Amino acid sequence: MLKSKMFKQGQSDYKLSAVVPIKETVPEKKDVELILVKEQNGVQYTNNTIIAPNTSLKYEAPVQEEPEREHWGKKIDFLLSVVGFSVDLANVWRFPYLCYKNGGGAFLIPYTLFLIIAGMPLFYMELALGQYNREGAATVWKICPCFKGVGYTVILIALYVGFYYNVIIAWSLYYLVSSFTSELPWTKCGNEWNTANCTDPNRFNLSLTNGTTYAKYKLTPAAEFYERAVLHLHQSAGIHDLGQPRWQLTICLFAVLIVLFFSLWKGVKTSGKVVWITATLPYVVLFVLLIRGVTLPGSFKGISSYLHIDFKRLKESTVWIDAATQIFYSLGAGFGVLIAFASYNKFDNNCYRDALLTSTVNCVTSFISGFAIFSILGYMAQKNNVKIEDVATEGPGLVFIIYPEAISTLRGSTVWAVVFFIMLITLGIDSAMGGMEAVITGLADDIAIFKKHRKLFTFLVSVITFLFALLCITNGGIYVVTLLDTFAAGTSILFAVLIEAIGVSWFYGVDRFSDDIYRMLGFKPGLYWRLCWKFVSPAFLLFVVIASIVTYNPLEYDDYHFPPWANRTGWAIALSSMMLVPLYFIYKFVTVNGSFKKRLAYCITPESEYHLVAQGDIRQFKLQHWLTIG
Repeated sequence: MLKSKMFKQGQSDYKLSAVVPIKETVPEKKDVELILVKEQNGVQYTNNTIIAPNTSLKYEAPVQEEPEREHWGKKIDFLLSVVGFSVDLANVWRFPYLCYKNGGGAFLIPYTLFLIIAGMPLFYMELALGQYNREGAATVWKICPCFKGVGYTVILIALYVGFYYNVIIAWSLYYLVSSFTSELPWTKCGNEWNTANCTDPNRFNLSLTNGTTYAKYKLTPAAEFYERAVLHLHQSAGIHDLGQPRWQLTICLFAVLIVLFFSLWKGVKTSGKVVWITATLPYVVLFVLLIRGVTLPGSFKGISSYLHIDFKRLKESTVWIDAATQIFYSLGAGFGVLIAFASYNKFDNNCYRDALLTSTVNCVTSFISGFAIFSILGYMAQKNNVKIEDVATEGPGLVFIIYPEAISTLRGSTVWAVVFFIMLITLGIDSAMGGMEAVITGLADDIAIFKKHRKLFTFLVSVITFLFALLCITNGGIYVVTLLDTFAAGTSILFAVLIEAIGVSWFYGVDRFSDDIYRMLGFKPGLYWRLCWKFVSPAFLLFVVIASIVTYNPLEYDDYHFPPWANRTGWAIALSSMMLVPLYFIYKFVTVNGSFKKRLAYCITPESEYHLVAQGDIRQFKLQHWLTIG
């Protein structure tokens, strides 16, 4: 029965005899044991302690059968988790503004192009890689051991991102709690946090204030609530003067980590149920906000500005760079999350269809959210008698200043504020869950004691994340958030995915990767996908890496310029993760035995083929391996 099931998956028995020749003296039971190991690991050997064909031993030690890997409760749990991770705050606060400033509808041309030639192929590659090998981001590199440092790199990056991303969710929670009042606290001046210069936008035209746009004007009630009541930024002189953590934000951050812990401590069985709320609720809220937005005066002026088409902007390199970086960060490839999620799929799950579906949903969500955002911005522009460009902004300034101010002017403002900040919290929570799951799965698969005590390990990761995040909720915490947001997952994550794409497509081989997909799905990827993996995606990532370095500017937050030591600290954080790639390669090379050539062979050969290295049959040393595309 086991053999017939293996043949259904497209796997023949020749591979078995290549590893351990069946001798007449070996009991038939041994054949069954080896097939079980093979079936258990997704029709691929993972235990490199299997004795090579040239061994002089007659019998082998029994192979210990590992517990079956946990699976998603339902297929929809996996899909919602992937969508929930990739659809995050950036879909709301970054894409609409990028589209607006880069030629409106014309921006969709490079954005869609990069989605097709790079975004989807990378998305598909990571899902297939995780599902076939059933391992996290580190141990999945049994396919090419010297690249295991890439796994550690993305795990560390995911941990860094958790230090500040959870803080943004904590800000949203603070706003949510503050919204339960008869009058929203950022509606008027006269509160204890307001300055004497606080300006009521209903009484003054701010479009000509020293040439400052409305979005950058810091004396409105909404702006002062964000910077003085929430952040307490006025009590910090800069990143060198952080101060103590704010107790209100500490409570909010603690609540966020509690939710994350209890969502993840039992694995995908529980997290898969949480995303039924966190991944679907934002769509309901976004639809409600869109309907309310288009009914406001000036909304269509905002939407027309969002969709205006300026093909001349396509001549500018910055437009293409913005499109490339946005499609990469929007889909979330490279953080180890997609590999971790896919590793809990059933072996024959159609990850090809999943990749097309979820990546498309992500990009369509980004586009649709622009209507909800710019309908409100159009309303704000008309209400304050300013131009769209005066209110258009991105990032925290959009969702914590401009949008809340617009909501405060609506009838039933408290309800709209509660709805909006619930959307922000749910958008952030499932993305944060994905990041923590990448860390937990990646290390638990690599270190047995973490896997055995998953609950305790999840608690440990939560505590570490909470303690480091305290730096981000101090008086000068926004400066730490800015630094981490720029460096923790900037050039470093682009570099990591570039190495990942090269490792899979060139060292492991597109043809062998295509064979793996055939065993899972019953069909090989088309020539288009193989060409993208081999040439287009690595070239795209190299372009984005170079662009991120060339376009780098010293850190700023509004008018504050970070000191040189802060920029150096940022690059040190980026290098701390990137250096794991060469360091692990060196470690792997010096810890294997043999001549220089044989050491190199062990480093770049899948662990399941180590017996071939011992025989001198090294595939990567043949020109055909590097030229073939499947």
